[in-house]
Amino acid sequence: MIAENPGLTPARPPLYTPLQRQRRDGSMWTLVQGILAPLQFLVFLVSLALVLRFLLTGEGEQAATLSVVVKTLALYAIMVTGCVWEKVVFGQYLFAPAFFWEDVFSMAVLALHTAYLLALFNGWLDARGLMALALAAYAAYVVNAGQFLWKLRMARLQGEPAAGPQGVAA
Repeated sequence: MIAENPGLTPARPPLYTPLQRQRRDGSMWTLVQGILAPLQFLVFLVSLALVLRFLLTGEGEQAATLSVVVKTLALYAIMVTGCVWEKVVFGQYLFAPAFFWEDVFSMAVLALHTAYLLALFNGWLDARGLMALALAAYAAYVVNAGQFLWKLRMARLQGEPAAGPQGVAA
C-alpha cells in the first residue's frame, strides 16, 4: 500500500485545545510566566559570568555564590508559578501531557539547584565544587529553557496567528 503523504511525518496533535488556549490567554499566570522567564534568564547570564569569573580568576567568590542563590530563588519562583499556570490551563499542577517531558527535565534542574543550596548550607563542597555543581545546574537549565522555547515555537506554528506590528495578525 502506498502512503498518502510519502516522506511527511504524521501531524502532531495541537499543543492546546481551544478551551486550553482560551484559559491560557485569559490567565494572569501566563503574563507572570512571560515576565519571570526572561528575568530568570537575565539572572542566569549575570550569575554565569560571575561563576566563570571566579573559576577562572579565583576572585569574586561571594558574588558568585550569592548570584547562584538568587538564580535558584528565581527558579523556585518560576517553578511554583508555572505549576499554577499548568493547573489553570491543563487541570493539573505538573506533568500535563503537553508539557510532560519539559516538566520531567524541570525536576532535574530543580534537583541540581537544590543540591547546590544543600551543599552550600551544609558545607559539603568547597567553593570550586560548588561552582562546578552550579555549572551542571546551569547546563540543565539551558537544555530545559530550550525545551520550553521549542514548545513555544510549536504552539505558534500550530494555529497561533503570527503577530505583526501592534499585535495585528500578519
